[in-house]
Amino acid sequence: MLYEDATSFAASYGLIYLVVLFAGVLAYALWPGNKRKFDRAARLPLKED
Repeated sequence: MLYEDATSFAASYGLIYLVVLFAGVLAYALWPGNKRKFDRAARLPLKED
């Protein structure tokens, strides 16, 4: 395997990996079941002890 082959493999499949990872994180953040958890975390800095 040459250096050029390794870089082209890493560039193409690395991009695919990051796009899939981003889509997974986005789906997790926008999933309706997580709304309550994220709302509670957003109010946490304003909570007085």
